[in-house]
Amino acid sequence: MNNLIARLLVLTALATAGTVALGAEPEQPRPAAADQPVELETPKERPAESASGNERGSFDHVIVHFGGDAHLAAGKRAEGVVAIGGSASSDGEVQEGVVSLLGNTRVNGPADAAVAVFGNTYVNSTIHDSAVAVFGDVELGPQAKVHGDVVSVGGVIKRDPGALVEGGTREVSFPIEIAHPDWLRPWIRHCLLLGRPLALEPGIGWAWTLAFGFLGLYVFIALLFPSSIEKCVATLETRTGHSMLASLLSIFVTPILTVMLALTVVGAVLIPVAWLALFCAGIFGKVVVLAALGRRLTRFIAAGPLSHIAFPVLLGGLILIGFYLVPIFGFILYKLTGIVGMGVVMYTLILALKAYREQNAPPLMATAGGGSALAIAGEPLAGDPIGGSAPYESVPPGHSETSVPPVWSSLPRAGFWIRMAALFVDGLLVAIAISVLDHDAWLPGLAAYGALMWKLKGTTIGGILCNLKVVRADDRELDWPTAVVRALSCFLSLTCLGLGFFWIAFDDNKQGWHDKIAGTVVVRVPKGVSLV
Repeated sequence: MNNLIARLLVLTALATAGTVALGAEPEQPRPAAADQPVELETPKERPAESASGNERGSFDHVIVHFGGDAHLAAGKRAEGVVAIGGSASSDGEVQEGVVSLLGNTRVNGPADAAVAVFGNTYVNSTIHDSAVAVFGDVELGPQAKVHGDVVSVGGVIKRDPGALVEGGTREVSFPIEIAHPDWLRPWIRHCLLLGRPLALEPGIGWAWTLAFGFLGLYVFIALLFPSSIEKCVATLETRTGHSMLASLLSIFVTPILTVMLALTVVGAVLIPVAWLALFCAGIFGKVVVLAALGRRLTRFIAAGPLSHIAFPVLLGGLILIGFYLVPIFGFILYKLTGIVGMGVVMYTLILALKAYREQNAPPLMATAGGGSALAIAGEPLAGDPIGGSAPYESVPPGHSETSVPPVWSSLPRAGFWIRMAALFVDGLLVAIAISVLDHDAWLPGLAAYGALMWKLKGTTIGGILCNLKVVRADDRELDWPTAVVRALSCFLSLTCLGLGFFWIAFDDNKQGWHDKIAGTVVVRVPKGVSLV
Protein backbone atom coordinates (compact mmCIF):
# COMPACT_ATOMS: atom_id res chain seq x y z
CA MET A 1 0.00 0.00 0.00
CA ASN A 2 3.03 2.25 -0.13
CA ASN A 3 1.89 4.00 -3.31
CA LEU A 4 -1.87 3.52 -3.11
CA ILE A 5 -2.61 7.01 -1.79
CA ALA A 6 -0.44 8.58 -4.48
CA ARG A 7 -2.30 6.66 -7.17
CA LEU A 8 -5.69 7.79 -5.86
CA LEU A 9 -4.46 11.39 -5.91
CA VAL A 10 -3.46 10.88 -9.54
CA LEU A 11 -7.00 9.81 -10.32
CA THR A 12 -8.38 12.96 -8.70
CA ALA A 13 -5.92 15.19 -10.54
CA LEU A 14 -6.80 13.62 -13.87
CA ALA A 15 -10.50 14.13 -13.19
CA THR A 16 -10.09 17.82 -12.34
CA ALA A 17 -7.70 18.50 -15.22
CA GLY A 18 -10.33 17.73 -17.82
CA THR A 19 -9.11 14.31 -18.91
CA VAL A 20 -12.28 12.69 -17.62
CA ALA A 21 -15.00 11.09 -19.67
CA LEU A 22 -18.05 11.35 -17.43
CA GLY A 23 -19.78 8.10 -18.08
CA ALA A 24 -18.31 7.83 -21.59
CA GLU A 25 -16.18 5.12 -23.10
CA PRO A 26 -12.49 5.93 -23.71
CA GLU A 27 -11.67 7.31 -27.12
CA GLN A 28 -9.02 5.76 -29.31
CA PRO A 29 -5.78 7.76 -29.53
CA ARG A 30 -5.37 9.87 -32.66
CA PRO A 31 -2.29 9.10 -34.80
CA ALA A 32 0.42 11.74 -34.81
CA ALA A 33 1.28 13.66 -37.94
CA ALA A 34 4.04 12.25 -40.10
CA ASP A 35 6.34 15.20 -39.60
CA GLN A 36 5.99 15.20 -35.81
CA PRO A 37 7.96 12.93 -33.51
CA VAL A 38 5.94 10.53 -31.40
CA GLU A 39 6.82 10.45 -27.71
CA LEU A 40 6.29 6.96 -26.37
CA GLU A 41 5.58 6.68 -22.69
CA THR A 42 7.30 3.69 -21.17
CA PRO A 43 4.57 1.31 -20.16
CA LYS A 44 4.27 0.51 -16.50
CA GLU A 45 5.56 -2.92 -15.55
CA ARG A 46 2.85 -5.48 -15.11
CA PRO A 47 2.91 -9.09 -14.17
CA ALA A 48 3.11 -11.54 -17.02
CA GLU A 49 -0.62 -12.22 -17.15
CA SER A 50 -1.44 -8.62 -18.19
CA ALA A 51 1.53 -7.88 -20.44
CA SER A 52 -0.35 -8.86 -23.55
CA GLY A 53 -3.14 -6.50 -22.66
CA ASN A 54 -0.88 -3.46 -22.93
CA GLU A 55 -0.45 -4.13 -26.63
CA ARG A 56 -4.13 -3.46 -27.40
CA GLY A 57 -4.00 0.27 -26.75
CA SER A 58 -3.36 2.93 -24.12
CA PHE A 59 -5.29 3.91 -21.00
CA ASP A 60 -6.77 7.27 -21.99
CA HIS A 61 -9.51 8.24 -19.56
CA VAL A 62 -10.84 8.13 -16.04
CA ILE A 63 -14.51 7.22 -15.84
CA VAL A 64 -16.14 9.30 -13.11
CA HIS A 65 -19.74 9.44 -11.94
CA PHE A 66 -21.17 11.78 -9.26
CA GLY A 67 -24.33 10.58 -7.52
CA GLY A 68 -24.48 7.38 -9.58
CA ASP A 69 -22.72 4.17 -10.51
CA ALA A 70 -19.59 4.00 -12.68
CA HIS A 71 -18.91 0.88 -14.79
CA LEU A 72 -16.24 -0.27 -17.23
CA ALA A 73 -17.46 -2.97 -19.60
CA ALA A 74 -15.54 -6.12 -20.44
CA GLY A 75 -12.93 -5.67 -23.15
CA LYS A 76 -12.58 -1.94 -22.44
CA ARG A 77 -9.66 -0.13 -20.83
CA ALA A 78 -9.51 3.00 -18.64
CA GLU A 79 -7.11 4.92 -16.46
CA GLY A 80 -9.48 4.57 -13.54
CA VAL A 81 -13.12 4.08 -12.53
CA VAL A 82 -14.45 6.38 -9.80
CA ALA A 83 -17.96 6.69 -8.33
CA ILE A 84 -18.83 9.38 -5.76
CA GLY A 85 -22.18 8.71 -4.15
CA GLY A 86 -22.54 5.38 -5.98
CA SER A 87 -20.89 2.06 -6.75
CA ALA A 88 -17.89 1.47 -9.02
CA SER A 89 -17.41 -1.75 -10.99
CA SER A 90 -15.09 -2.98 -13.70
CA ASP A 91 -15.14 -5.99 -16.00
CA GLY A 92 -12.38 -4.53 -18.20
CA GLU A 93 -8.79 -3.48 -17.53
CA VAL A 94 -8.00 -0.50 -15.26
CA GLN A 95 -4.51 0.96 -15.04
CA GLU A 96 -4.84 2.75 -11.70
CA GLY A 97 -7.79 1.77 -9.53
CA VAL A 98 -11.51 1.25 -9.05
CA VAL A 99 -12.75 3.54 -6.29
CA SER A 100 -16.19 4.18 -4.77
CA LEU A 101 -17.28 6.66 -2.10
CA LEU A 102 -20.58 5.83 -0.39
CA GLY A 103 -20.96 2.74 -2.55
CA ASN A 104 -19.56 -0.71 -3.25
CA THR A 105 -16.56 -1.58 -5.39
CA ARG A 106 -16.65 -4.68 -7.60
CA VAL A 107 -13.64 -5.70 -9.72
CA ASN A 108 -13.76 -8.60 -12.18
CA GLY A 109 -10.88 -7.41 -14.36
CA PRO A 110 -7.22 -6.52 -13.73
CA ALA A 111 -6.58 -3.27 -11.86
CA ASP A 112 -3.97 -1.67 -9.66
CA ALA A 113 -6.22 -1.10 -6.64
CA ALA A 114 -9.77 -1.66 -5.46
CA VAL A 115 -11.03 0.75 -2.78
CA ALA A 116 -14.43 1.38 -1.20
CA VAL A 117 -15.14 4.07 1.42
CA PHE A 118 -18.36 3.47 3.35
CA GLY A 119 -18.97 0.38 1.27
CA ASN A 120 -17.80 -3.17 0.52
CA THR A 121 -15.07 -4.29 -1.88
CA TYR A 122 -15.37 -7.46 -3.98
CA VAL A 123 -12.41 -8.72 -6.01
CA ASN A 124 -12.38 -11.69 -8.41
CA SER A 125 -9.41 -10.79 -10.60
CA THR A 126 -5.79 -9.64 -10.43
CA ILE A 127 -5.03 -6.60 -8.25
CA HIS A 128 -1.47 -5.33 -8.65
CA ASP A 129 -1.44 -3.27 -5.44
CA SER A 130 -4.06 -3.47 -2.66
CA ALA A 131 -7.72 -4.12 -1.97
CA VAL A 132 -9.20 -1.89 0.73
CA ALA A 133 -12.59 -1.25 2.32
CA VAL A 134 -13.06 1.58 4.82
CA PHE A 135 -16.13 0.94 7.00
CA GLY A 136 -16.97 -2.12 4.96
CA ASP A 137 -16.01 -5.71 4.15
CA VAL A 138 -13.49 -7.07 1.65
CA GLU A 139 -14.48 -10.25 -0.19
CA LEU A 140 -12.04 -12.20 -2.39
CA GLY A 141 -13.47 -14.53 -5.03
CA PRO A 142 -11.92 -17.76 -6.31
CA GLN A 143 -10.08 -15.97 -9.14
CA ALA A 144 -8.71 -13.19 -6.90
CA LYS A 145 -4.98 -12.61 -6.92
CA VAL A 146 -3.78 -9.61 -4.85
CA HIS A 147 -0.08 -8.76 -5.09
CA GLY A 148 -0.30 -6.23 -2.24
CA ASP A 149 -2.26 -6.05 1.02
CA VAL A 150 -5.90 -6.69 1.78
CA VAL A 151 -7.23 -4.27 4.43
CA SER A 152 -10.66 -3.85 6.00
CA VAL A 153 -11.17 -0.88 8.31
CA GLY A 154 -14.19 -1.42 10.51
CA GLY A 155 -15.20 -4.61 8.68
CA VAL A 156 -14.14 -8.19 7.99
CA ILE A 157 -12.23 -10.01 5.24
CA LYS A 158 -13.97 -12.90 3.48
CA ARG A 159 -11.59 -15.05 1.44
CA ASP A 160 -12.33 -17.91 -0.93
CA PRO A 161 -9.93 -20.87 -0.55
CA GLY A 162 -8.76 -20.34 -4.13
CA ALA A 163 -7.88 -16.64 -3.62
CA LEU A 164 -4.19 -15.71 -3.53
CA VAL A 165 -2.80 -12.84 -1.41
CA GLU A 166 0.94 -12.14 -1.72
CA GLY A 167 0.89 -9.33 0.86
CA GLY A 168 -0.74 -9.32 4.26
CA THR A 169 -4.34 -9.20 5.44
CA ARG A 170 -5.41 -6.78 8.16
CA GLU A 171 -8.72 -6.14 9.88
CA VAL A 172 -8.84 -2.82 11.79
CA SER A 173 -11.69 -2.94 14.30
CA PHE A 174 -13.31 -0.26 16.50
CA PRO A 175 -14.76 -0.37 20.03
CA ILE A 176 -18.12 0.63 18.57
CA GLU A 177 -19.59 -1.69 15.99
CA ILE A 178 -19.66 0.27 12.73
CA ALA A 179 -18.43 -2.47 10.43
CA HIS A 180 -21.56 -2.32 8.30
CA PRO A 181 -22.50 1.38 7.91
CA ASP A 182 -25.65 0.67 5.90
CA TRP A 183 -27.52 2.94 8.33
CA LEU A 184 -25.21 5.89 7.62
CA ARG A 185 -24.64 5.49 3.89
CA PRO A 186 -28.19 6.46 2.76
CA TRP A 187 -28.09 9.59 4.94
CA ILE A 188 -24.73 10.68 3.51
CA ARG A 189 -25.95 10.07 -0.03
CA HIS A 190 -29.41 11.65 0.22
CA CYS A 191 -28.79 14.28 2.92
CA LEU A 192 -25.16 15.22 3.48
CA LEU A 193 -24.19 15.44 -0.17
CA LEU A 194 -27.30 17.55 -0.86
CA GLY A 195 -26.77 19.85 2.13
CA ARG A 196 -29.82 18.99 4.21
CA PRO A 197 -30.34 17.21 7.54
CA LEU A 198 -33.38 15.13 6.49
CA ALA A 199 -34.87 13.56 3.38
CA LEU A 200 -37.90 11.50 2.42
CA GLU A 201 -35.82 8.49 1.43
CA PRO A 202 -35.67 4.91 2.73
CA GLY A 203 -32.92 3.94 5.13
CA ILE A 204 -32.76 7.15 7.18
CA GLY A 205 -35.51 6.50 9.68
CA TRP A 206 -32.94 6.86 12.46
CA ALA A 207 -32.40 10.50 11.42
CA TRP A 208 -36.12 11.23 11.68
CA THR A 209 -36.21 9.51 15.08
CA LEU A 210 -33.30 11.69 16.22
CA ALA A 211 -34.98 14.86 14.92
CA PHE A 212 -38.27 14.21 16.72
CA GLY A 213 -36.38 13.07 19.82
CA PHE A 214 -34.63 16.43 20.04
CA LEU A 215 -37.94 18.20 19.41
CA GLY A 216 -39.37 16.36 22.39
CA LEU A 217 -36.37 17.50 24.45
CA TYR A 218 -36.95 21.12 23.37
CA VAL A 219 -40.61 20.96 24.40
CA PHE A 220 -39.61 19.43 27.75
CA ILE A 221 -37.14 22.27 28.37
CA ALA A 222 -39.87 24.79 27.57
CA LEU A 223 -42.13 23.14 30.14
CA LEU A 224 -39.39 23.30 32.79
CA PHE A 225 -38.20 26.89 32.18
CA PRO A 226 -41.10 28.85 30.68
CA SER A 227 -40.19 32.23 32.19
CA SER A 228 -36.58 32.03 31.05
CA ILE A 229 -37.68 31.12 27.52
CA GLU A 230 -40.12 34.04 27.56
CA LYS A 231 -37.35 36.49 28.53
CA CYS A 232 -35.03 35.26 25.79
CA VAL A 233 -37.82 35.42 23.19
CA ALA A 234 -38.55 39.00 24.28
CA THR A 235 -34.87 39.84 23.83
CA LEU A 236 -34.86 38.38 20.31
CA GLU A 237 -38.04 40.22 19.32
CA THR A 238 -37.23 43.62 20.85
CA ARG A 239 -33.45 43.70 20.37
CA THR A 240 -33.01 41.78 17.15
CA GLY A 241 -29.97 43.75 15.95
CA HIS A 242 -28.08 43.36 19.22
CA SER A 243 -28.97 39.66 19.33
CA MET A 244 -27.57 39.10 15.83
CA LEU A 245 -24.40 40.97 16.75
CA ALA A 246 -24.02 38.86 19.89
CA SER A 247 -24.42 35.74 17.73
CA LEU A 248 -21.58 36.83 15.46
CA LEU A 249 -19.53 37.69 18.51
CA SER A 250 -19.98 34.20 19.94
CA ILE A 251 -18.53 32.65 16.76
CA PHE A 252 -15.27 34.59 16.99
CA VAL A 253 -14.87 34.88 20.76
CA THR A 254 -15.38 31.18 21.57
CA PRO A 255 -12.15 29.91 19.93
CA ILE A 256 -10.21 32.92 21.20
CA LEU A 257 -11.30 32.29 24.79
CA THR A 258 -10.50 28.59 24.39
CA VAL A 259 -6.95 29.39 23.31
CA MET A 260 -6.55 31.92 26.12
CA LEU A 261 -7.72 29.34 28.68
CA ALA A 262 -5.45 26.69 27.22
CA LEU A 263 -2.42 28.92 27.76
CA THR A 264 -2.90 28.79 31.52
CA VAL A 265 -2.81 25.73 33.74
CA VAL A 266 -5.95 26.65 35.67
CA GLY A 267 -7.78 27.75 32.53
CA ALA A 268 -7.03 24.49 30.72
CA VAL A 269 -8.95 22.64 33.43
CA LEU A 270 -11.95 24.90 32.84
CA ILE A 271 -12.13 24.29 29.09
CA PRO A 272 -14.41 21.20 29.35
CA VAL A 273 -16.69 23.10 31.72
CA ALA A 274 -16.80 26.09 29.37
CA TRP A 275 -17.63 23.91 26.36
CA LEU A 276 -20.34 22.12 28.34
CA ALA A 277 -21.83 25.48 29.25
CA LEU A 278 -21.76 26.56 25.59
CA PHE A 279 -23.42 23.30 24.55
CA CYS A 280 -26.21 23.82 27.09
CA ALA A 281 -26.57 27.44 25.94
CA GLY A 282 -26.86 26.21 22.35
CA ILE A 283 -29.61 23.72 23.24
CA PHE A 284 -31.46 26.36 25.25
CA GLY A 285 -31.02 28.88 22.43
CA LYS A 286 -32.52 26.43 19.93
CA VAL A 287 -35.62 26.30 22.11
CA VAL A 288 -35.78 30.11 22.08
CA VAL A 289 -35.58 30.27 18.27
CA LEU A 290 -38.30 27.63 17.90
CA ALA A 291 -40.51 29.52 20.35
CA ALA A 292 -40.02 32.79 18.46
CA LEU A 293 -40.83 31.05 15.17
CA GLY A 294 -43.93 29.33 16.52
CA ARG A 295 -45.20 32.53 18.11
CA ARG A 296 -45.63 34.05 14.68
CA LEU A 297 -48.62 31.71 14.34
CA THR A 298 -49.82 31.44 17.95
CA ARG A 299 -49.77 35.09 19.05
CA PHE A 300 -53.46 35.44 18.28
CA ILE A 301 -54.48 32.46 20.44
CA ALA A 302 -56.43 33.42 23.54
CA ALA A 303 -55.36 32.46 27.04
CA GLY A 304 -55.50 28.73 27.62
CA PRO A 305 -53.35 25.61 27.41
CA LEU A 306 -52.21 26.49 23.89
CA SER A 307 -50.88 29.83 25.09
CA HIS A 308 -48.10 28.11 27.03
CA ILE A 309 -44.64 28.69 25.55
CA ALA A 310 -44.21 24.94 24.96
CA PHE A 311 -46.84 24.94 22.19
CA PRO A 312 -45.01 27.55 20.04
CA VAL A 313 -41.82 25.52 20.55
CA LEU A 314 -43.57 22.40 19.23
CA LEU A 315 -45.08 24.27 16.29
CA GLY A 316 -41.82 26.01 15.46
CA GLY A 317 -39.98 22.69 15.58
CA LEU A 318 -42.38 21.09 13.11
CA ILE A 319 -41.94 24.05 10.76
CA LEU A 320 -38.17 23.83 11.03
CA ILE A 321 -38.18 20.08 10.32
CA GLY A 322 -40.10 20.84 7.12
CA PHE A 323 -37.39 23.28 6.04
CA TYR A 324 -34.73 20.65 6.78
CA LEU A 325 -35.89 18.82 3.65
CA VAL A 326 -34.76 21.64 1.37
CA PRO A 327 -31.28 21.03 -0.15
CA ILE A 328 -28.53 23.47 0.87
CA PHE A 329 -30.98 25.73 2.72
CA GLY A 330 -31.70 22.95 5.23
CA PHE A 331 -28.15 22.79 6.56
CA ILE A 332 -27.79 26.59 6.51
CA LEU A 333 -30.97 26.95 8.56
CA TYR A 334 -29.86 24.20 10.94
CA LYS A 335 -26.57 25.96 11.71
CA LEU A 336 -28.09 29.44 11.73
CA THR A 337 -30.72 28.61 14.35
CA GLY A 338 -28.06 27.23 16.66
CA ILE A 339 -25.79 30.26 16.27
CA VAL A 340 -28.61 32.79 16.70
CA GLY A 341 -30.02 30.90 19.68
CA MET A 342 -26.69 30.90 21.50
CA GLY A 343 -26.23 34.61 20.81
CA VAL A 344 -29.70 35.42 22.17
CA VAL A 345 -29.06 33.48 25.37
CA MET A 346 -25.67 35.16 25.91
CA TYR A 347 -27.09 38.63 25.27
CA THR A 348 -30.03 37.99 27.61
CA LEU A 349 -27.58 36.98 30.35
CA ILE A 350 -25.60 40.17 29.75
CA LEU A 351 -28.78 42.26 30.05
CA ALA A 352 -29.80 40.44 33.23
CA LEU A 353 -26.35 41.01 34.76
CA LYS A 354 -26.49 44.67 33.79
CA ALA A 355 -29.92 45.09 35.37
CA TYR A 356 -28.72 43.36 38.54
CA ARG A 357 -25.72 45.66 38.82
CA GLU A 358 -27.91 48.74 38.32
CA GLN A 359 -30.32 47.61 41.01
CA ASN A 360 -27.48 47.06 43.47
CA ALA A 361 -25.49 50.18 42.57
CA PRO A 362 -24.94 52.86 45.27
CA PRO A 363 -27.54 55.65 45.23
CA LEU A 364 -26.88 58.87 43.34
CA MET A 365 -26.84 62.27 44.99
CA ALA A 366 -27.33 65.53 43.18
CA THR A 367 -24.31 67.84 43.09
CA ALA A 368 -24.21 71.57 43.42
CA GLY A 369 -23.61 71.94 39.71
CA GLY A 370 -26.72 70.04 38.66
CA GLY A 371 -24.86 66.80 37.91
CA SER A 372 -24.66 63.70 40.03
CA ALA A 373 -22.14 62.00 42.29
CA LEU A 374 -22.02 58.59 43.94
CA ALA A 375 -22.79 58.39 47.64
CA ILE A 376 -22.25 55.36 49.82
CA ALA A 377 -23.99 54.93 53.17
CA GLY A 378 -25.41 58.44 52.89
CA GLU A 379 -22.00 60.15 52.62
CA PRO A 380 -20.56 61.79 49.52
CA LEU A 381 -17.46 60.41 47.85
CA ALA A 382 -14.14 62.17 48.11
CA GLY A 383 -14.12 65.06 45.70
CA ASP A 384 -17.89 65.55 45.81
CA PRO A 385 -18.79 69.28 45.89
CA ILE A 386 -21.42 68.53 48.52
CA GLY A 387 -18.68 67.37 50.83
CA GLY A 388 -16.83 70.63 50.36
CA SER A 389 -13.57 69.19 49.06
CA ALA A 390 -12.09 70.06 45.69
CA PRO A 391 -13.45 67.67 43.07
CA TYR A 392 -10.93 65.92 40.77
CA GLU A 393 -11.81 66.78 37.20
CA SER A 394 -15.33 67.61 38.34
CA VAL A 395 -15.11 71.08 36.86
CA PRO A 396 -12.94 71.63 33.78
CA PRO A 397 -10.41 74.44 34.12
CA GLY A 398 -11.87 77.88 33.51
CA HIS A 399 -15.48 76.86 34.21
CA SER A 400 -17.70 77.20 37.25
CA GLU A 401 -19.64 74.42 38.89
CA THR A 402 -22.93 75.79 37.56
CA SER A 403 -21.83 76.01 33.90
CA VAL A 404 -20.93 72.36 33.18
CA PRO A 405 -21.66 69.02 34.86
CA PRO A 406 -19.20 68.34 37.67
CA VAL A 407 -18.69 64.70 36.64
CA TRP A 408 -17.11 63.80 33.28
CA SER A 409 -19.10 60.60 32.84
CA SER A 410 -22.34 62.58 32.85
CA LEU A 411 -21.43 64.17 29.52
CA PRO A 412 -22.97 62.81 26.28
CA ARG A 413 -21.36 59.68 24.91
CA ALA A 414 -19.34 59.89 21.72
CA GLY A 415 -20.82 57.93 18.81
CA PHE A 416 -19.22 55.51 16.38
CA TRP A 417 -18.38 57.85 13.48
CA ILE A 418 -16.82 60.66 15.52
CA ARG A 419 -14.66 58.13 17.34
CA MET A 420 -13.58 56.51 14.07
CA ALA A 421 -12.65 59.97 12.77
CA ALA A 422 -10.44 60.58 15.81
CA LEU A 423 -8.91 57.10 15.43
CA PHE A 424 -8.15 57.80 11.76
CA VAL A 425 -6.28 60.98 12.70
CA ASP A 426 -4.30 59.18 15.39
CA GLY A 427 -3.51 56.26 13.10
CA LEU A 428 -2.31 58.61 10.38
CA LEU A 429 -0.06 60.52 12.79
CA VAL A 430 1.47 57.34 14.19
CA ALA A 431 2.00 55.96 10.68
CA ILE A 432 3.90 59.11 9.70
CA ALA A 433 5.94 59.03 12.88
CA ILE A 434 7.13 55.43 12.49
CA SER A 435 7.45 55.45 8.69
CA VAL A 436 11.18 55.99 9.08
CA LEU A 437 11.44 53.05 11.49
CA ASP A 438 9.46 49.89 10.78
CA HIS A 439 6.04 49.59 9.16
CA ASP A 440 5.37 46.41 11.17
CA ALA A 441 5.44 48.47 14.37
CA TRP A 442 2.38 50.52 13.43
CA LEU A 443 -0.19 48.67 15.55
CA PRO A 444 2.05 48.33 18.64
CA GLY A 445 3.06 51.97 18.22
CA LEU A 446 -0.58 53.06 17.99
CA ALA A 447 -1.40 51.10 21.15
CA ALA A 448 1.55 52.60 23.06
CA TYR A 449 0.64 56.09 21.84
CA GLY A 450 -2.94 55.65 22.99
CA ALA A 451 -2.04 54.33 26.42
CA LEU A 452 0.42 57.20 27.00
CA MET A 453 -1.98 59.93 25.88
CA TRP A 454 -4.97 58.52 27.76
CA LYS A 455 -3.02 58.45 31.00
CA LEU A 456 -1.42 61.89 30.65
CA LYS A 457 -4.20 63.85 28.95
CA GLY A 458 -7.26 61.62 28.95
CA THR A 459 -7.41 61.94 25.16
CA THR A 460 -5.30 61.85 22.01
CA ILE A 461 -4.54 64.39 19.30
CA GLY A 462 -7.44 63.03 17.27
CA GLY A 463 -9.61 63.22 20.37
CA ILE A 464 -8.63 66.84 20.94
CA LEU A 465 -9.64 67.74 17.40
CA CYS A 466 -12.99 65.97 17.85
CA ASN A 467 -13.57 67.15 21.47
CA LEU A 468 -13.44 63.63 22.90
CA LYS A 469 -12.22 62.46 26.28
CA VAL A 470 -11.67 58.96 27.68
CA VAL A 471 -12.85 58.65 31.27
CA ARG A 472 -13.60 55.83 33.64
CA ALA A 473 -17.26 54.92 33.99
CA ASP A 474 -17.00 55.22 37.79
CA ASP A 475 -15.44 58.72 37.54
CA ARG A 476 -12.21 57.63 39.15
CA GLU A 477 -8.87 58.74 37.84
CA LEU A 478 -7.70 57.01 34.69
CA ASP A 479 -4.52 55.31 35.93
CA TRP A 480 -1.76 53.43 34.12
CA PRO A 481 -3.27 49.92 34.50
CA THR A 482 -6.56 51.11 33.02
CA ALA A 483 -4.83 52.85 30.11
CA VAL A 484 -2.67 49.82 29.32
CA VAL A 485 -5.56 47.35 29.59
CA ARG A 486 -7.65 49.52 27.28
CA ALA A 487 -4.83 49.70 24.74
CA LEU A 488 -4.26 45.94 24.76
CA SER A 489 -8.00 45.23 24.59
CA CYS A 490 -8.15 47.20 21.34
CA PHE A 491 -6.31 44.27 19.71
CA LEU A 492 -9.22 41.98 20.69
CA SER A 493 -11.71 44.46 19.25
CA LEU A 494 -9.71 44.54 16.02
CA THR A 495 -8.96 40.81 15.75
CA CYS A 496 -12.59 39.68 15.38
CA LEU A 497 -13.09 41.50 12.07
CA GLY A 498 -13.33 44.79 13.94
CA LEU A 499 -16.55 43.78 15.68
CA GLY A 500 -15.29 45.26 18.94
CA PHE A 501 -15.28 48.71 17.32
CA PHE A 502 -18.59 48.21 15.47
CA TRP A 503 -20.11 47.36 18.85
CA ILE A 504 -19.99 51.09 19.64
CA ALA A 505 -22.74 51.76 17.10
CA PHE A 506 -25.16 49.34 18.79
CA ASP A 507 -24.29 49.59 22.47
CA ASP A 508 -26.59 51.67 24.67
CA ASN A 509 -23.60 53.25 26.41
CA LYS A 510 -21.57 53.65 23.17
CA GLN A 511 -18.86 51.36 24.51
CA GLY A 512 -16.59 49.14 22.44
CA TRP A 513 -15.26 45.84 23.74
CA HIS A 514 -12.08 47.54 24.91
CA ASP A 515 -14.20 50.11 26.80
CA LYS A 516 -16.18 47.39 28.55
CA ILE A 517 -13.03 45.47 29.48
CA ALA A 518 -11.27 48.56 30.84
CA GLY A 519 -14.39 50.12 32.35
CA THR A 520 -14.12 53.35 30.34
CA VAL A 521 -16.43 55.54 28.28
CA VAL A 522 -15.70 58.19 25.65
CA VAL A 523 -17.56 61.46 26.16
CA ARG A 524 -18.05 64.53 24.01
CA VAL A 525 -16.69 67.63 25.77
CA PRO A 526 -18.52 70.94 25.19
CA LYS A 527 -16.80 73.36 22.86
CA GLY A 528 -14.54 75.79 24.66
CA VAL A 529 -13.38 73.27 27.24
CA SER A 530 -9.64 72.83 26.99
CA LEU A 531 -8.35 69.27 26.68
CA VAL A 532 -4.67 70.19 26.40
